Amino acid sequence: MKCIQCQGNMKKSITPLHIGRKGVHLMLESVPAWVCEQCGESLLEEKDVDSVQDLIKAIEQKSKPFAIAS
Repeated sequence: MKCIQCQGNMKKSITPLHIGRKGVHLMLESVPAWVCEQCGESLLEEKDVDSVQDLIKAIEQKSKPFAIAS
């Protein structure tokens, strides 16, 4: 697989992922991804994106009681 940014070789590895959404900040240290050996660009597979999105939705549901009304 070639990197969409630099055309370098992508290899299966892990990458950190930082997400901020609706006042919730999530940091995952080891997410499976394709990582470019040349520039470091990472690409997640669809199943892993779905898992991360499910995790975010669950956290949003659990964090609703902590929301501060404006």
